[in-house]
Amino acid sequence: MTARELLGLRPLSPELAQHIALLSTQPPTPQIKSYPDAVYFNYFSLGLSLMFSPEKGYKLTTGHELDNDKLVLESIYIYNVPPKNASHSRSKDTSSHAAEMAYSTYPDFPLALVLREDARDKDGKPITRPPKLDVLADTSGKDFVHALGEPDRKGGGAGPSSGSIGIWCEWSRDGIMVEFGGDEAKGPQAWERGKDAVWKIITIFSPTI
Repeated sequence: MTARELLGLRPLSPELAQHIALLSTQPPTPQIKSYPDAVYFNYFSLGLSLMFSPEKGYKLTTGHELDNDKLVLESIYIYNVPPKNASHSRSKDTSSHAAEMAYSTYPDFPLALVLREDARDKDGKPITRPPKLDVLADTSGKDFVHALGEPDRKGGGAGPSSGSIGIWCEWSRDGIMVEFGGDEAKGPQAWERGKDAVWKIITIFSPTI
């Protein structure tokens, strides 16, 4: 199954367990973080985080055992951790950066991102795209835009290079969001340099119509 085909599954579904088993000979036990509106199953060594949402009026309560039959997989986060270098060691370590660095790089490449066939540009005209994009650890911004076209939403990159948010792009109708890392993805000229920035987090979610 592709990652997208996992959306809508329950935490204990056999299909999900099989997918995790294919990523490692010794599948890790996830660290589970529960919040009022979502539950995260974090597989740090696999570079993978699964976000489940409650349904059927289910209320998540801290300290209570989860009812897995009332949780549905809504989003998948896949991590690509760059090798540590001097620029990383000199930069200030924020809580969000520290959380990202807790993950290893996703182990199963290429990562196939299935694209919808009826894609259109912002003027509503049909565009021709490949049926899927095979993402590698070094896939860059220009590779994503070349395959998917211009994003429906984008942001980040403003402010000084130190402490600014990296650029991100979202193809809402494909259910794909990509956050980019490295010095190319930050600072006032991030969008000019962003074509060479390599992805650091891919979020897969149900496409908008």
